[in-house]
Amino acid sequence: MYFFAAEGGETTHNPILPLWQEIVVGGIAFIILCFVLMKFVFPRMEQTFQARVDAIEGGIKRAEAAQAEANQLLEQYRAQLAEARTDAAKIRDDARADAEGIRQDILAKAREEADRVIQAGKDQLAAERATIVRELRTEVGTIAVDLASKIVGESLADEARRKGTVDRFLSSLESTGAR
Repeated sequence: MYFFAAEGGETTHNPILPLWQEIVVGGIAFIILCFVLMKFVFPRMEQTFQARVDAIEGGIKRAEAAQAEANQLLEQYRAQLAEARTDAAKIRDDARADAEGIRQDILAKAREEADRVIQAGKDQLAAERATIVRELRTEVGTIAVDLASKIVGESLADEARRKGTVDRFLSSLESTGAR
């Protein structure tokens, strides 16, 4: 069974088996295609892939570096916040202490002022009392002299005598009232 032989001595081509010329041309074309791909296309593709790998790895490294920096900044901010809270608490405590000191100073000044006002009032009362006692003494003396003049029937016009009599009378009243 030869497929190459046909009727009349003509050779026919078998569609399953290619001609050797086609195999050679196809092989050469395949070798040229492989050469072009390996010489020009594959290196370009490798460069492109390597650039993408570098970009991805670089992006990951940059992201990791940025994450590390963000974590470091977050820790710094937390430390600063804790320090600020500590400072705020200290300032509050100092302000409270200052306020208490000011309060004590104001209370002391108020007590001093109150004592001064009370003393001034006492001094004023003493002065008014002394004035009233003097006025009453004079008035009582005058009334007593007038009354004594009417009782005795003689004029007690002599000022020195009258003053001595009035002073004796008031002294005796004070000593009687003091008992």
